[in-house]
Amino acid sequence: MSQIYNRVALIGLGLIASSMAWAMKRDGLGGEIMGYARSEETRQTALKLGFVDQIAATAKDAVKDADLVVLCVPVGVMGAVAAEIGPYLKAGTTVTDVGSVKAAVIEAVSPYIPENVNFIPSHPLAGTEHSGPSSGFASLFENRWWLVVPTENSDAEATQKLVSLLQAIGANVETMDAEHHDLTLAVTSHAPHLIAYTMVGVADDLNRVTGSEVIKYSAAGFRDFTRIAASDPTMWRDVFLNNKEATIEILGRFTEELFALQRAIRQGDGDHLHDYFTRTRSIRRGIIEAGQDTDAANFGRGKKAE
Repeated sequence: MSQIYNRVALIGLGLIASSMAWAMKRDGLGGEIMGYARSEETRQTALKLGFVDQIAATAKDAVKDADLVVLCVPVGVMGAVAAEIGPYLKAGTTVTDVGSVKAAVIEAVSPYIPENVNFIPSHPLAGTEHSGPSSGFASLFENRWWLVVPTENSDAEATQKLVSLLQAIGANVETMDAEHHDLTLAVTSHAPHLIAYTMVGVADDLNRVTGSEVIKYSAAGFRDFTRIAASDPTMWRDVFLNNKEATIEILGRFTEELFALQRAIRQGDGDHLHDYFTRTRSIRRGIIEAGQDTDAANFGRGKKAE
């Protein structure tokens, strides 16, 4: 494959940034990759691992002369980072982000992006429970969706160029508006994570987790809850604080459904339970048929993703 961007700046050097870098290096898609992270230890680890060509001492140094800037920082600090780098972005640069929330990020970042710079928000639907510069791998995005959320000011040619890069590193790309994105992700990601955190927290409150039979005898359901609940706490704190309305709406619907199931169990309504589980089972089949998971043991997760 041919090079798409001459110089790429990655701000934040965790799982997503390192995986992007490895994928770009694998296929020769980015000329020089510059990296910046707040932590000196993270910066040195990234340099030692070799997925960046250079490390900058500051975010503004990292973006100098970059053709593509990718904000891979928690949603809660996107605005502050944009404010820092805004004056140093060259004309024609594309800035994107990988945040799990889009409306709040657009509101926070847009004021600091110069008119001659293309801000094209995006969100990769890929990841593991691991974080940090050592957690990335080139195949993370293969056959996973990457949602691109152009603003009213996003240039069409620049958007297509970004889409070309994302497709080249293996992602399936779709565009949508910010509000629809945030509601969709509240259903598919945000609320499930909150439920997982809650279930693991309930077990902990019952004093049955540490050194107990809950760990010893964990079935796949609880194990998967703990995998989800092991995700980066800073990132998920910011997701919920910045996607309040959509998450609260979905949690309200979830509570209604949960009360209905609770009533069916109390009343011994086996038909309701069977019909409900049959309907929801088809969702799992649809995910497998769409190629977003497999029916292999352990939910199709390979050793690297665990």
